[in-house]
Amino acid sequence: DVQLQASGGGLVQAGGSLRLSCAASGFTFDDYAIGWFRQAPGKEREGVSCISSSYGSTAYADSMKGRFTISRDSAKNTVYLQMNSLKPEDTAVYYCAAGQSLTRVTTSYPYWGQGTLVTVSS
Repeated sequence: DVQLQASGGGLVQAGGSLRLSCAASGFTFDDYAIGWFRQAPGKEREGVSCISSSYGSTAYADSMKGRFTISRDSAKNTVYLQMNSLKPEDTAVYYCAAGQSLTRVTTSYPYWGQGTLVTVSS
């Protein structure tokens, strides 16, 4: 079975950092793009960042550029999201997902993990 396990969320003060991890199993990791998404209370799920299956091409939402960095470790079947300079508006449940295309469109990802909560206090 395809499994994606997101972890690393927590409570952090504004300006702080967190690193989220997405551990994948049950499929050929290197064949899939991995995306990070988030959903704040009362808001739609939005794409945060994604990394391609090959060459490590990346994409970010405008509000995350320069603050967030996505990376993947094929030896560990894990994708990371390093989040720096966190803001209260970054508070959300963060999800990782696997798909065939480098895109931040949620419907392009058939496989999803459970979320990890990130709370940024002011």
